[in-house]
Amino acid sequence: MADLVVGFDLDLTLIDTAVGFQDVLRALGAELGVEFPLEEMTSRLGPPLDVLLAPYLSAEQIPAAGDRFRALYPDYAITSVPVLPGAHEAIAAVRRHGGRVLVVTGKFPDNARLHLDHTGLDVDVLEGWVWGVGKADVLRREGASVYVGDHVHDVEGALAAGVTSVSVLTGGCTADELRAAGTHVVLDGLEAFPAWLDGHLSSGGATAP
Repeated sequence: MADLVVGFDLDLTLIDTAVGFQDVLRALGAELGVEFPLEEMTSRLGPPLDVLLAPYLSAEQIPAAGDRFRALYPDYAITSVPVLPGAHEAIAAVRRHGGRVLVVTGKFPDNARLHLDHTGLDVDVLEGWVWGVGKADVLRREGASVYVGDHVHDVEGALAAGVTSVSVLTGGCTADELRAAGTHVVLDGLEAFPAWLDGHLSSGGATAP
């Protein structure tokens, strides 16, 4: 049997980035003379930054604004961002079963790495700047059998890879939305993941796609 490999999304799955993201948007908006609707823009984090900025900036402004956002990010959104409850324990549960842990995220890789280093989240592989079905290539390449996320686009990536989709309700998507997208499992948060994983594996849950 292949070794267990579990992938996790980052924003609003492992870490609570909403406040930090708002602080970066506030600083960016001050530079650009734009008042971004912070709560609205961070209520359902997941899509790429360009998609989030598109309603508020012209197409010509977005590339430079995105670059500036990523440059501002380390000063505004690392030390203030905590892990979500159960994140360390979820990773430890994978380790107890001899598994490997991936983080597959739409976030800029350098900033994602800063989060992992600051929070001490112990992962084997970090893959950034991948979103939706684009996550499937990474999950297949690494031999994952489970992908954990908070957004319907995380579900899309898991299903495209042919792996078990586990969804947590710590992001902006509801249980109904996640089930409609096709997720296999809905958990309130990562605190419930270790027991789910134990049961999944003991009942013969696949460890490879």
